[in-house]
Amino acid sequence: MDSPKHIIRVSVSEAAKLFGISTRTLRRAIADGEVAYVVVRGRYKLNFESLVKWSQVRPTVRNKLATTGIGQFVEQWKIRNKLFSPNPKVFEPKADEKKKGSAD
Repeated sequence: MDSPKHIIRVSVSEAAKLFGISTRTLRRAIADGEVAYVVVRGRYKLNFESLVKWSQVRPTVRNKLATTGIGQFVEQWKIRNKLFSPNPKVFEPKADEKKKGSAD
């Protein structure tokens, strides 16, 4: 049974801060129909998944995301202490699963 997909929506100003771009750029994308949105109480609420896809297609936005948006913090978030890193064995398929995969 699939769980329902939760849609994340952000305001124009929140999206501008996250992606490191101006609100004007986002409003232009809305006007051009490049970003999915809904209007709630007279305000645009942008679909976050649509924003991410749009940002990856446009090189300027992708670069700003990495330098002035949330991407600038990625290096700081990396886990350097091995004690708190995820155990790689957790992600490896078990021997039983490997056998089933090769039998198919």
